[in-house]
Amino acid sequence: MAGDEPGTTTRGREWRGVTGKLGQRIREARLARGMSLRETAALAGVSPSLLSQVETGKVQPSVTTLYAVVTCLDLSVDDILDHQPGAGSLPDSRSAHPVQRAAEAPAITMGDGVTWQGLAVMPGPDHVDGVLATYAPRASSSGREVLTRHAGVEHGYVLSGELTLRLESETYVLRAGDSFCFDSMRPHLYVNHTDEEARGIWYIVNGSPRPASTDDRVGSGLVRLEGAGSVGGGSVGGGHDGA
Repeated sequence: MAGDEPGTTTRGREWRGVTGKLGQRIREARLARGMSLRETAALAGVSPSLLSQVETGKVQPSVTTLYAVVTCLDLSVDDILDHQPGAGSLPDSRSAHPVQRAAEAPAITMGDGVTWQGLAVMPGPDHVDGVLATYAPRASSSGREVLTRHAGVEHGYVLSGELTLRLESETYVLRAGDSFCFDSMRPHLYVNHTDEEARGIWYIVNGSPRPASTDDRVGSGLVRLEGAGSVGGGSVGGGHDGA
């Protein structure tokens, strides 16, 4: 589930500001598409009350919830980060600015201790989402540790710490220097089982499809696999330790 609202500390005020902007972008996208709160929640597989709290900035969505919502709204990670990946037009990506300064990098902190920082990408017909992902100790991409899936091909490289990747029935323990690549429609989950922060670079290629209809949108979106079970500390059902 999404995290509880923090107190009135400086960090709490910053949290509300970032989460409020994220919720506002989601609400604006939903209204622009003429979709009701209940309709969007049903397509995303979340409750209307949770979506309402996300839109008003009262709670932080988990990675799972965020991907579910933005997928059914046909948004990308750049869209929710309010990230402009270069100044060039799509036909001539050579005119896009090649450098993104650290101070310009957009970031969002989600529930369950996960932060995304947008990386520089080039505009073009094949959409690419790039993020620096940080998983706090005991953080996971889904609060209930359920496996999820979404459109695209996922590429990642672990910079520091240790992260457990559950990919269908297989489990891999990833450490600094390890990399991975898989079809994001395969059910997956990331968990930091340790007491140390884990950081890595993620690129998702063609992760923002343009569905022709609502039925297509559901088919290509994120799916929660409630019966898949939670991730333990070791391998599950014939999986492998990627040490």
